[in-house]
Amino acid sequence: MDAFTAGLLQRIRATESDLSRARDEGDDFLVEVEQAELDDLRRLAAEHGVEVGAHRV
Repeated sequence: MDAFTAGLLQRIRATESDLSRARDEGDDFLVEVEQAELDDLRRLAAEHGVEVGAHRV
C-alpha cells in the first residue's frame, strides 16, 4: 500500500470516528460537517481506485 492510500484510509477512519462521536454527543452541526468530509474522502478514494471497505480492520 502506498503512502497516498494509507493516508487516505487513515483520514477516512478518523473522520468516521469523529462522525460517530458527534452523533453520540447530539451535535447536529458537527455531524453535518463530518459527514460532508467523509463523503469527500470517499469520493476521492473512488476517483483513485481505493477500495475503502477492503482495508477496514
